[in-house]
Amino acid sequence: MSAETPAASGQFARRRLQFRAWRGTRPFWAGLFVLLGGLPIAYFPYAHLQVGHLTLAMATTAGAGSLIIGVLLVVLGISLWFQKHVRVFAGTAAILLALVSIPVSNLGGFLIGFLLALVGGAMAISWSPGAPPAPEGPGSAYTAGGAPEGAIPPAGPGVPPAAPYDAPQQQPPAVDFGKPAHDDAGPTQAHPALGAHDLSGTSPANGANGRHSAG
Repeated sequence: MSAETPAASGQFARRRLQFRAWRGTRPFWAGLFVLLGGLPIAYFPYAHLQVGHLTLAMATTAGAGSLIIGVLLVVLGISLWFQKHVRVFAGTAAILLALVSIPVSNLGGFLIGFLLALVGGAMAISWSPGAPPAPEGPGSAYTAGGAPEGAIPPAGPGVPPAAPYDAPQQQPPAVDFGKPAHDDAGPTQAHPALGAHDLSGTSPANGANGRHSAG
């Protein structure tokens, strides 16, 4: 008994999910309301109310018309379940039949069938299929793979990997323009080629005029 219970519950859950998926792709509730609206319209003209020894017949002269309206509403409700592309036609026909049932079938089955068919027909006309799910892009597959938020996808061959967004950025060393460069390094290190090729002015390397040195 206990070994069969998990299997039965799993099968019931699977069937329930399948029914939910089937119900979501069609105007299910509209078809249910239209179907239920046809039952009292077809039933009340042929029903008999027994009060003690007194039998009250609610049949009218248009009993056959009430039966036809009820059967048509039931057929339209089933059509909304299995032929969802006729939802506009079925919804319009259900609203018209509900209006016709008021003078024909005891005020539309004492207003019960009339209201159910009217609401179901309006729901069938206004129903539209849902938008299909958007296709997943290449970035969404990487995110679904369990990568942490803010991480960078691995680069291709020959491309250095990028740093994560939360990594501290390295700042370049600050340069003090008010301080001479030869205080930290020698003249030859700060200006390595200034004395060898400068012939127009005073060179820090020789301290003399460039033209005089060249002459």
